[in-house]
Amino acid sequence: MPTFLREVHMKRHNLLDILFRNVTCLSAFAVLVLLIAIIVSLIIGSLPSIKAFGFQFLTSAEWDPVMDEFGALVPIVGTLVTSAIALLIAIPVSFGIALFLTELSPRWLRRPLGIAIELLAGIPSIIYGMWGLFVFAPLFADYVQPWLIEKLGPLPILGPLFQGIPMGIGVLTAGIILAIMVIPFIASVMRDVFEVVPTLLKESAYGLGATTWEVMWHVVLPYTKIGVAGGIMLGLGRALGETMAVTFVIGNAHQLSASLLMPGNSISSALANEFNEAVGKLYTSALVELGLILFLITFIVLSLARYMLYMLTKREGSTS
Repeated sequence: MPTFLREVHMKRHNLLDILFRNVTCLSAFAVLVLLIAIIVSLIIGSLPSIKAFGFQFLTSAEWDPVMDEFGALVPIVGTLVTSAIALLIAIPVSFGIALFLTELSPRWLRRPLGIAIELLAGIPSIIYGMWGLFVFAPLFADYVQPWLIEKLGPLPILGPLFQGIPMGIGVLTAGIILAIMVIPFIASVMRDVFEVVPTLLKESAYGLGATTWEVMWHVVLPYTKIGVAGGIMLGLGRALGETMAVTFVIGNAHQLSASLLMPGNSISSALANEFNEAVGKLYTSALVELGLILFLITFIVLSLARYMLYMLTKREGSTS
């Protein structure tokens, strides 16, 4: 190739490299700018409510649009409790699914089960909500809730959590529906990260006499803890922000109750139910502040999870 053509070729590649670098930087900063814009817009929209109620907005259970009395305690508690229930159910079930698909399942069964899990992740949330309201809630009220009230209701510590009337809908129902929704996400991520563990590590552990559980607990999980934590955080983010499915089955009642069987509310369901009907500047601002609180809750929870993972990794590095 002549020198002139070689120089033209190099200049063209340099220009393309500079263009690629600038486009990627612009894309990264665009995400940051968009995030800042969302935060600023939420803060501006929340200012009337912040000025009117202050910190009391977080501690008050009152929600009376007629009297312009608003408090976020009920939606905050509902959001946190339903998400906690969802994760308590989803994490062990997802781990079992991923373990079965990667270590125990026959080869001919792995692909159909994996496709089924991915299909569950693609079902719209409103379908989960309709199924929960018309199918799961009646069965839950007829067969499960009476047993919970009879067997667990009289207990001294857990009893208040399982007292009330078997209505089918409620905080516990919403948590179970959320668990069913987030299981495919967490299980898919766990399965994918479990599959990247080098076969030599697992075979070495099996060669030393380790059981399947010991291999998963002492070899696979330490090797994939970052990916597993990422999958759990993905499921947590889905649970915290889920709207339609929760709206169908949580009961949408602005009341606090110690029982998980009673109706409640969440931030996302309150926004979905009331934003279109909000009349007045203060009412709308209170709903926008609920959105800001949901954003902050998600940010704080995910930041704490990242920090705990960082401390675990740091501790392992110092001990080794």
